[in-house]
Amino acid sequence: MNNSIRIYEILNKKYPEARTALNFNNAWQILVATILSAQCTDKRVNEITKELFRKYPDVDDYVNMKKDELVKYIRSAGFFNNKSKSILAAAKMISRDYGGRVPDNMKDMLIIPGVARKTANIVISSAYGVVEGIAVDTHVKRLSYRLGLTKENNPDKIERDLMKTYPKEKWYNINYILIEHGRATCKSQRPLCSVCELEKYCPKNGVDKKL
Repeated sequence: MNNSIRIYEILNKKYPEARTALNFNNAWQILVATILSAQCTDKRVNEITKELFRKYPDVDDYVNMKKDELVKYIRSAGFFNNKSKSILAAAKMISRDYGGRVPDNMKDMLIIPGVARKTANIVISSAYGVVEGIAVDTHVKRLSYRLGLTKENNPDKIERDLMKTYPKEKWYNINYILIEHGRATCKSQRPLCSVCELEKYCPKNGVDKKL
């Protein structure tokens, strides 16, 4: 058994309930939450969306919304001008071109304002159970390199390497178990290598080998 499979099995056993930490009740809400999560913690996003979704739960609520009204809720997410612009433009397009239903496939999702592959992967897998790729966020990017699963730095290239390494039925899980492990153990500034279950399989690429 090669290291990549051992890594998957160990993490999948350790984090059996791994899934997105973003709270949502429908496809539109996970799209909004994912757009807000760029360079913002999931905890902060959930605090924002608790009030936002209570008052504005559905895509139709955003079609004619004024930017200033949305900004009142999302300001603390950072980059609120760009994020509000993307969310409101996405609402208009989804209402106009998709009958108010967030697309359930990668091709159409990538047309939506504010949506790149990472966002599209999260939305269609979380909302519809459709898996067409692997979302590469900062945790997945960092761990994939450290664990020797890729030599790439570009998220799209990292995604391709992971998709070649793991069969499709593992694509959804590998994303979230890497995120969980990145938060709990393989931290950005000081990874806890001495207590990591993956240490014997990890080449520690880019990590101080004294850790």
